[in-house]
Amino acid sequence: MRASLVLALISLFGFVDATLAAEISGQRKAWHKVTLTVDGPMAAETDTAPSPFLDFRMTVTFTHESGSPSYEVPGYFAADGNSAESSATRGNKWRAHLSPDRPGKWTYHVSMVQGDDVAIDPSRNGEAVPSVEGTKGSFMIASSDKSGRDFRGEGRLEYVGRHYLRFAESGRYFLKAGPDAPETLLAYADFDGTIAHKPNIPLKTWQPHLQDWKPGDPTWQDGRGKGLIGAMNYLASKGCNSISFLPYNAGGDGDNVWPFVARDNKFQYDCSKLDQWQIVFDHAQASGLFLHFKLQETENDDDKAPGNGNGPVPTSLDGGNLGRERKLYCRELVARFGYELALNWNLGEENTQSPPQQRAMAAYLREVDPYDHLIVVHTYPNQQDQVYSQLLGDQSVLTGASLQNEWNAAHARTLKWVRASAAAGKPWVVANDEQGPASLGVPPDAGYQGHSGIAGKGKKAYDRHDIRKQTLWGTLLAGGAGVEYYFGYQLPQNDLVCQDFRSRDQTWDDCRVALEFFREQQIPFQEMTNVDSLVTSISPGETYGFAQPNELYLVFLPRGGQVTLDLSEADGPFQVHWFDPRHGGKLQTGSVATVPGGGKVSLGEAPGTADQDWLIVVRK
Repeated sequence: MRASLVLALISLFGFVDATLAAEISGQRKAWHKVTLTVDGPMAAETDTAPSPFLDFRMTVTFTHESGSPSYEVPGYFAADGNSAESSATRGNKWRAHLSPDRPGKWTYHVSMVQGDDVAIDPSRNGEAVPSVEGTKGSFMIASSDKSGRDFRGEGRLEYVGRHYLRFAESGRYFLKAGPDAPETLLAYADFDGTIAHKPNIPLKTWQPHLQDWKPGDPTWQDGRGKGLIGAMNYLASKGCNSISFLPYNAGGDGDNVWPFVARDNKFQYDCSKLDQWQIVFDHAQASGLFLHFKLQETENDDDKAPGNGNGPVPTSLDGGNLGRERKLYCRELVARFGYELALNWNLGEENTQSPPQQRAMAAYLREVDPYDHLIVVHTYPNQQDQVYSQLLGDQSVLTGASLQNEWNAAHARTLKWVRASAAAGKPWVVANDEQGPASLGVPPDAGYQGHSGIAGKGKKAYDRHDIRKQTLWGTLLAGGAGVEYYFGYQLPQNDLVCQDFRSRDQTWDDCRVALEFFREQQIPFQEMTNVDSLVTSISPGETYGFAQPNELYLVFLPRGGQVTLDLSEADGPFQVHWFDPRHGGKLQTGSVATVPGGGKVSLGEAPGTADQDWLIVVRK
């Protein structure tokens, strides 16, 4: 029923069944996307007086029948309500999304006001839009029918005051592994209004992944989108559970992704492009892929971009401050994508905003995001001490860090910020999301397009196996929440031009093996802490220790050899098994099957090749 008809009935009869006042679409099940659409003012993306983005504030309060939870969800202008298919730029549809926590009856109350900048300034009351203001209704939600990789079977990922996110429904804690590259994931030719601003960096077709699209998978506009949807399918099939991307990189390395109708028009958003992004993000979540939103690139995060003489940066939102451009950007992204279950908001890649600017942006995200998703920040390796130290604890609302370090420094740097955040009273979720050297990152597999699989030269050379040992397992046994792999800018399928995730096919296997180990062995990593100090290498080589004291100890040997474990504070006996991080599989028995507590013990020799990486599992 149209809102105008509802108002007419109210004026005639004094009442109406308000459940007909808004259209409720989507699968009405817990944790699924439920969409509320109302007929509001007719507008166009390019309107300025009033602007459908700045000068209207639509907010929908969704409340469970028990009274809790209740969410105030920001709404947005949705053109004709079908713009992913129609490419419409105007219409009268206004929309909000809910991912309901619980089965049962939910009610909604729509508020919509008009006035200068009311969307980004909650202190402005504005004037009620009579065709929408006060719209009420209800709908029923059933239990989810999803399982497996689909996040809708586990609920929303929540920060719960620990070093790991937890699914609200299943209670499972989350470790991530997947690509950090390409940061230009969304520079896709099949998205409306997407152009290559730099001639030497073409838009992606994701053609190598057309083979991975499956009948029944989503597309738009007569089959567009198959390549990128296929890429999501491929990553899921390899056991990855995370993707990373920039929604805005104007002026940056790629200079080919922005949410606006035009590159430099920061107050007018492209409804059809963003609806198409939403299709991809929805499919990623159904495929078990966490969404890492890197909200800006270092070249456009403030007014001092590298290499421009420290002059003004036209593509920076408000010069790094929390002004009209930045507030609207954050609000639009939250309104359009905040319902997704597994994501984080990263203030920016190699972020160089000042601490006050970072605090303000993070606080605004927390204010407008009804679901309180994880908020992190990424910065240069040599600026971590300066940046993170001013954001720990109650100095900011941040709840995590996205680390960039040399590939062989992951363990030490992850451990530093896990411990520092805990000491500050707010444990951060810390992940290793970019590996140096910047030009190389994680190399392609040996044999891919004739590549050797080796990055660097001489003593600085490394390969996929080194990444597995020191970046992947080094991060996990430091108490890190996972890894994302960066591809550099010199090697095949690098960060700027990658369209083929199969370039690191064997590398994804390493990630899958690690994630499967923690899941299948039911490792309570959320209860564990780093105990490198309890592990002593008998043979030369670095070792890592991770433990739930007196219950379970994990000892990682990047280069094999033998170790002793200090069990002086534990009472045994303990079983000793070995796990092969190269191939996975079942636990194996080495030369020592059990060890006593109460002192230092040798864990014996590996059941196979001694000079390869091994994980020793010592369990009571």
